[in-house]
Amino acid sequence: MVTGVAAAALLGGTLALGSLGCAGGPEAEELGEVPSAEQLYQESKDILAKGTKLFWVWDTTKYQDAIDRLQDIIDNYPYSDYAVVANLEIADIYFRRESYEEGLSYYRDFAELHPEHPRVPYALYRAALCHYRQSKEPGRDQSATKLAVTQLEDLMRRYPNTPESTEGEVLWRELRTRLGHHVMQIGDFYLDREEYQSAASRYRAVLDQYPGLGLDPEALYKLAVCYEAMNLTDEATQIFQVILDNYKDTEVAESAAEMLPAEQVPAAN
Repeated sequence: MVTGVAAAALLGGTLALGSLGCAGGPEAEELGEVPSAEQLYQESKDILAKGTKLFWVWDTTKYQDAIDRLQDIIDNYPYSDYAVVANLEIADIYFRRESYEEGLSYYRDFAELHPEHPRVPYALYRAALCHYRQSKEPGRDQSATKLAVTQLEDLMRRYPNTPESTEGEVLWRELRTRLGHHVMQIGDFYLDREEYQSAASRYRAVLDQYPGLGLDPEALYKLAVCYEAMNLTDEATQIFQVILDNYKDTEVAESAAEMLPAEQVPAAN
């Protein structure tokens, strides 16, 4: 899912630098001065290119060598076009190393410092991916998942017509479904312990906050079961009927039919 956007963006960054001028003379390094931005950038690219060819045996210190040169550009030539691209490439290196917190910091800096740059959507999407790569399965803490969702919503709101937003929407639905499953599992936890009020509040939250993700029939059925156990028979009956009317082809429809009086169950065709 990441490949198309990432490859295009990285290629764009490389091509964009083709027309940049040299920021220092060739004799600078010999005189003990900081090499030019152009030279530092090219050295970082050479290191990364060599590492890509030998990635299966590449010492991770080579990543740091490339980062150091790119950071030198940011520190010594902060107003150059090279510094703009260096910020984003450092983020990409950290992402490649699975150092997601470090990558996230640089992606955020890029988006905040260069809000009009055409690669801001890429930076926002990758920031969301940093959260996503640290997220956990539905039964565990969902803090990173929620941060990824928030980041993706910011991307889609600000840049709705970009490839990053299109890819981000797919991931957004996946992560919202995960959050819905998480809330559902909490409801199941309370239901198993016959704490029906607590369980019902979780199932209502699934229906209110995560509708249309495939969780509605199950959440409705379990909510009705809670109401039945709480002697809220009329409310339970209404929900069972809603399931039969709207989700008749689902597994829970059969269970809902068993909970209704025989005269309220539609005859089979």
